[in-house]
Amino acid sequence: MNYLIAILTGYLLGSFPTAYVLLKKYKQIDIRQSGSQNVGALNSYEVSESKLIGLSVLLIDALKGFLTVLILKLLFPDEFIYPAMGLTAAVFAHCYSPWIKFKGGRGLATAAGGAAYLAPVILLLWCILWVIAYIFRRDIHIGNIMATVLLIALVISSGDILLKYSFPPAENEIEFIIPVALMLFIIFIKHRKPLMEWIGKHKVKKRDINNE
Repeated sequence: MNYLIAILTGYLLGSFPTAYVLLKKYKQIDIRQSGSQNVGALNSYEVSESKLIGLSVLLIDALKGFLTVLILKLLFPDEFIYPAMGLTAAVFAHCYSPWIKFKGGRGLATAAGGAAYLAPVILLLWCILWVIAYIFRRDIHIGNIMATVLLIALVISSGDILLKYSFPPAENEIEFIIPVALMLFIIFIKHRKPLMEWIGKHKVKKRDINNE
C-alpha cells in the first residue's frame, strides 16, 4: 500500500504539463508541435523567446520533484525507498503525461528538484559529469546523455557508497540502485531523438570528409 501511495503521489504531481499549459495560455502555442516538440524548459524558451517563460517552466518542473519528495518524506520520515519511488514516478509522468497524450519533457528538472532534497550527491555528480562532457562535445543534449549514462554506471557500481549520502539513507544497495537507476534510464530514453540526430550529423560529416 505504501508503494502505491508513493507512486501515485509522484505520478499525479509529475504529470502536470507545465510547458504545455504556460505556452498555450500566454503564447497560444502548442509546444508539442513547435521547435524540438519537447515539453520542457529549453524548448519553451526557444519557442516563446521568453526567458521568463523558460525559467518558470524550469522552476515549476523542478518543484514537482521537490514536492513529491517533501510529501513522501513527511509521510514516511525514516524511509528512502518511498520518496525515491515517488520521484521516479514523477519523472516518468513528466516525460509521458497522460494529460497531453503521453507527451512530455525529458525529466531533468523534475529529477533535479527531487534529488536535491533526497540525494544531493546524485545531482552533484550529474552536474560534474555534464560539465566534463560539455567541455569535450559542446552540445547540451550530448552532455545530458553522457552525464546520465555515466551516472547510471556509477550508481550501479558504487551504490553502497552513494547511499550513505541520501537523506534518509537507503537501507541497502538494492533499495538505492533500483529507483535511482530507473529514473536515470527514463531520462536517457527521452534523449533518444537528440542522440539519433547527433549520430546522423556525424555520419554525414564523416561521409563528407571521406568524399573530399
